[in-house]
Amino acid sequence: MSNIDEAPFAFPGLDRAFHEKARLGIVSSLCGHAEGLLFSELKQLCGLTDGNLSRHLQVLEQAGYLLIEKTNAGRRSQTRCRLSGEGQARFTDYLRELEEVLRRAAAHQLPGGPALVS
Repeated sequence: MSNIDEAPFAFPGLDRAFHEKARLGIVSSLCGHAEGLLFSELKQLCGLTDGNLSRHLQVLEQAGYLLIEKTNAGRRSQTRCRLSGEGQARFTDYLRELEEVLRRAAAHQLPGGPALVS
């Protein structure tokens, strides 16, 4: 018996680095921007404070999913963040697993409950 048969709702493919509200927002924001986004842009898009965003970026960078580039623009330094190749691939895997979560939940929903997946 495989592990999936023993624990079909364990979802081991839900990578904890992505499966957190703020980090999910960060990575989702970066998906459509191959050139990356500035720290200030991510902060605004995700509604995070400087410190909170910094900590979540650190987690993603340590996992190898994010590349952080610091440059100087005049007198100000700028921080640009973008997904690494591994980050893109692992996030795609994560989204596939999340789709499986939705399929299984929809298959087991209570009669008369709201439809989860159409």
